[in-house]
Amino acid sequence: MEALAVRLSGFDSQVEGAIRVIMFYDTLMRRRVDLPALARASAGLAECVAGIRLHGTGQAIRMTPDGRQAPAPPPPASGTAPIVLDAEEIGTVWLERPGPPGPLDEAVLDRLAIAAAAVAERYGPAGTTMADPALVELVICSDSDEAARARALRLLGFSAGLPVRVAAVRSRLPLDQVGSLVCPARPVKAALLADVGVLLTTAIDPALFPAGVRAGIGAAGSPDRSWRQARTALRFTTRCRPVVHHDDLGALALLAHVPQDTARDNPDVAAIARLAGTPEDLETLDAYCATGALRRAADVLHLHHSSVARRLDQIGRTLGFELTEPTGLMRARLALTAWRLLDD
Repeated sequence: MEALAVRLSGFDSQVEGAIRVIMFYDTLMRRRVDLPALARASAGLAECVAGIRLHGTGQAIRMTPDGRQAPAPPPPASGTAPIVLDAEEIGTVWLERPGPPGPLDEAVLDRLAIAAAAVAERYGPAGTTMADPALVELVICSDSDEAARARALRLLGFSAGLPVRVAAVRSRLPLDQVGSLVCPARPVKAALLADVGVLLTTAIDPALFPAGVRAGIGAAGSPDRSWRQARTALRFTTRCRPVVHHDDLGALALLAHVPQDTARDNPDVAAIARLAGTPEDLETLDAYCATGALRRAADVLHLHHSSVARRLDQIGRTLGFELTEPTGLMRARLALTAWRLLDD
């Protein structure tokens, strides 16, 4: 490499500089430096502050050319590059050069990003959110023996003895983004199995799921049991209630085990099926069942409460019972839920 650099230097001094940058980072990677040492060496090479941040930790490492931590707050970066591991962006590197970027800054950032990805992979925690689907399936499958499940969890980066919680997700957003959002400070692994996304984590915040995502969350403990609960909870999600925790279903979870023919033959469920031909009525009933109050349903629907009252009166006549009575509301909730489970 050194001989090649000497030969090429006669053609273009910038080419020689780029090759020497590559050699510099090859040496650092052979020495198996950690992220702070990598940032420190990069700052010395670029003669300006160099920074590294991994999305999984959120912590920024910023070093000055003399090897010290850079003071806060940081100025705008003069150049950035993504850290990519297994086709997933796991972080960012940057330089904070006063004035315009230097002629070799692009080469420095490119090699710094490659080196940072190698360090993240070597020292962990596991750098990417997306995981091998075969390993995830081994963790959540009820047929797996405990030794195989424990080994798969270790390979995915989960410490022994920690309870694992599983979420079943349907989303148009990339699954790794969803996992990073709902588990910002916890280890999380994701995989797509058939048409359902799987998130494995030790803790999850239901309030952090982005709009448009539907998710069912199982209890912490045995991953295979948590996965069954998560899939059941996902079936109970609606537009008004896009995230459902299995623990919150209580006795409603029993509806998931009612035979479909039995549910279809129920008069209340059959009435809901007929009502589904009028989307406006179905939306009104959904809002009323979700809120349990006429005025709150009107707020959800952005309608005057008198308009909602008229709709509910008409819907009640179609269903054959009074919706404003506690018993009628309970029947409507059960029938609407059972009908949705048929459509799952």
